[in-house]
Amino acid sequence: MCTAITFKTNDFYFGRTLDIECSYNEEITITPRKYPFKFRHKSVRDNHYAIIGMAYVVDDFPLYYDAVNEKGLAMAGLNFVGNAVYESPMYNIDNVAQFELIPWILSQCASVSEARQKLKNLNITKTPFNDNLPVAELHWLIADENESITVESVSDGIKIYENPVGVLTNNPPFELQMHYLNNYMKLSPKSPSNEFSDKISLTTYSRGMGAIGMPGDLSSSSRFVRAAFTKLNSVSAEDEMSSVSQFFHILGSVEQVRGCCEVEDKYEITAYTSCINADKGVYYYTTYDNRQINAVYMKKDNLESDKLICYSLENKQKIHKQN
Repeated sequence: MCTAITFKTNDFYFGRTLDIECSYNEEITITPRKYPFKFRHKSVRDNHYAIIGMAYVVDDFPLYYDAVNEKGLAMAGLNFVGNAVYESPMYNIDNVAQFELIPWILSQCASVSEARQKLKNLNITKTPFNDNLPVAELHWLIADENESITVESVSDGIKIYENPVGVLTNNPPFELQMHYLNNYMKLSPKSPSNEFSDKISLTTYSRGMGAIGMPGDLSSSSRFVRAAFTKLNSVSAEDEMSSVSQFFHILGSVEQVRGCCEVEDKYEITAYTSCINADKGVYYYTTYDNRQINAVYMKKDNLESDKLICYSLENKQKIHKQN
């Protein structure tokens, strides 16, 4: 269960929560321009855009959860269990394994417009990475500073949806997630007026009553509504620190707390929250046990290398002692 959002102030920001019951030892991973992407159904690509994101690195291949390239195009994959459908390789079309989709798009596309064109001739295959890693059922949010799209591979093909809210969670399909927002059009950051009846006098007794009715549970459809309302009504200064702080506050509205969502004798938590400055290539993150914001700067590393550059997560809580 996860939530991804876009955010624009002076710069463009992109990030997500990873809500999961176990860790795969994911790392902040920079893929330099000369790293050889060995795609299963395509030729090796060893000259491409640099990428930074969160990845599980297996056999020297970055399995990205979310990432941005040096041109400012960002992408995240979120669980889409029960609805995602992938095919066997097909003739005369671009065959890309599900686990390769993020690097395949980000390595060659500088904008959502370019990504949309590549997706038109794409077949996402059910090729597993290896015998121990089955194919994950995902859909994707792709965004730049100008627009966002949602990509879903389902039983009747690949669907590309314009995403005007810049938010994605898990199930149901994106078209239904957007439709459900109609149920909440009365939500407002302003205090409500009495529309219940003109035959009875009703008044507000607390601040924030304009948002009464906003779902507070942990389901993906409820998180979609909550993240969309919070993001679209948030107000932030334009500078970097204010923008990053506001971004984490927005995603804080959908965080998962250990103990509240049980999964087979384990508990789903927000393992990490990311905020990427897509313009500057800075990957900010927090983890469940470390609330301090950490940052990795892509442009400080050698982007002409052919080797992956990985940074382990800072998981231990850090407290600034003032006295």
